[in-house]
Amino acid sequence: MPIKILVADDEKVIRDSIKAVLEEEGFFTDTAADGEEALRKITDDTFDLVISDIKMPKFDGIQLLDATTKISPETHFIIMTAYASVPTAIESLRKGAFDYLIKPIEFEDLIIRVKRLVDFKKLSDENKFLRQRVSAEGGYQNLIGGSDPMKKVFNLISQVAPTNSNVLLIGKSGTGKELAAKAIHFNSKRKDAIFLPINCGAIQENLIESELFGHKKGAFTGATEDKLGLFKVADGGTLFLDEIADLPLNLQVKLLRAIEDKQFFPVGGTKAVSTDVRIIAATNQNLFEKVKAGEFREDLFYRLNVIEIKLPTLNERKEDIPLLVSHFIEKYCNEMGKKVLSVDNDTMRVLMAHDWRGGVRELENVIERGIIFAKQDKITVGDLSEYLQPETIPQDYPDALKDAVARFEKEHILKTIKKFEYNKEDVAKALGIGLSSLYRKMDELGIPTKMKPEE
Repeated sequence: MPIKILVADDEKVIRDSIKAVLEEEGFFTDTAADGEEALRKITDDTFDLVISDIKMPKFDGIQLLDATTKISPETHFIIMTAYASVPTAIESLRKGAFDYLIKPIEFEDLIIRVKRLVDFKKLSDENKFLRQRVSAEGGYQNLIGGSDPMKKVFNLISQVAPTNSNVLLIGKSGTGKELAAKAIHFNSKRKDAIFLPINCGAIQENLIESELFGHKKGAFTGATEDKLGLFKVADGGTLFLDEIADLPLNLQVKLLRAIEDKQFFPVGGTKAVSTDVRIIAATNQNLFEKVKAGEFREDLFYRLNVIEIKLPTLNERKEDIPLLVSHFIEKYCNEMGKKVLSVDNDTMRVLMAHDWRGGVRELENVIERGIIFAKQDKITVGDLSEYLQPETIPQDYPDALKDAVARFEKEHILKTIKKFEYNKEDVAKALGIGLSSLYRKMDELGIPTKMKPEE
C-alpha cells in the first residue's frame, strides 16, 4: 500500500511544490491550507505522514500535532519551521514529532528524511506484527482495550496469571470472561498444558457429575465403558467452569472436595483419582446474593473467589469502541477477503451513542454485518442493522472522535457522581479507577471537583 502524506502550509507555492516533489517520488500526497483543514482531513482519512508548517492560521503546527496524536496516533509528523523557531521545533520533537525541516526547504533533504521515515515505519510495523503474534500466543489476542477499567483488568490478570490461585470472573454476557480466562491460562506456568472450558449451565443436570468426574463401566444405564472426567482430562492444565452459578447444589460439595483434596471419585468408582488442575470460574450472576439465598455454598464461593476479577460492560468502557471496531474490521476483512479500512464519522457517532446491551459480542456482530454490506472502503450508517439506522444518530453529537468520547465520559461521570450522592471515593470505585484518576478526568472534562448536591 503506497505511503499517504498530507502537506499543511498556508503558503500555496510551498505546499504545491512539496506535493509535486513527493508525487514524483511515488508518494500519494494531499494538501491543506491551514491547520483546521488539515485536522478535518486527518479525521476523515488515514495518513502515514503529515508535513506541517509550524505557523498557520486557525490551528498551528503544534496544536495540529497534539490533536493528531489523539485521533490518529500511528500518523507520523514532520514539522517545518523558519530558523528563528528552531526551539519550538525541538519542542515538537518532545511532543512526538518524527523530525523537523528548516525553511527554505531543500527538496533533496526532504526526500531523504521522508524515506528515512518510511524505513522506520516499515521496521515499526514489523515489530508491531511480532508483538501482536507474541500477544496472541499469550492469550490476549481478542481481549482489547485501553480504557481505565480494562487497564485494571489487564493489571489483575498479569498479577494472578503466574500463580496457581483460583480465579472468579464476574461479568455480564458479552464482556469477555472466557477470553480473560484464556489470557490467565496462557500467561501461566500451565500454558503448555490444556485449557478446558465447560459451560455448567449447558449440560443436563443428571450428566454433569459424569462429565466433571467421569464414571466407571456399569455405573448407570448406558455406561458401557469407563470414561475420564474433565477434571482428569485437564490434569496439569486449567479447567474453566463457565456459568458456575448454575451448578446444582448436590454437585457443589463434590466440586469443593475435588478442589481441596485434589482428588475425586468417578461415578460408580471406589478408588480416588488424583488430579492437578487450576480452576477459573465465571458467572454473570451475583454469587454473593445466591449464597445468602442458600442457592450456592458459601464455602465453595470463598474457595473459588480467591481472586475476583470484574469484567466491565462495553457501556462502561465506550472509549474502547474505536479499538474494537478496528480489530473486528481487520478480523472479518481477512476472513472475507474484503478491503474495508474503517467506519465513517457518522457511523462512529452511532456506535459511540448506542446502548450496547449485548456487549462486545453485539458490537462484533454489527461490524461483521457492516463489512458484508459495505460498498466502499468505509462502513456507513446504511450498512448497519435497522435498529442502528439514521434516525438514531444524535444530531448534536460532535464531529471529532475525541470530542465524542470526551462527551460520553463527561455524561457518564456526572451520572455516576449523582448516583453515589457526590461521594468521590464511591464514584472512583464504581468507575474502576483511582481517586486521583477521577479528579484528573474531572479536571480534563471541565467538571467542578467541588460539586455539591444542590448543583
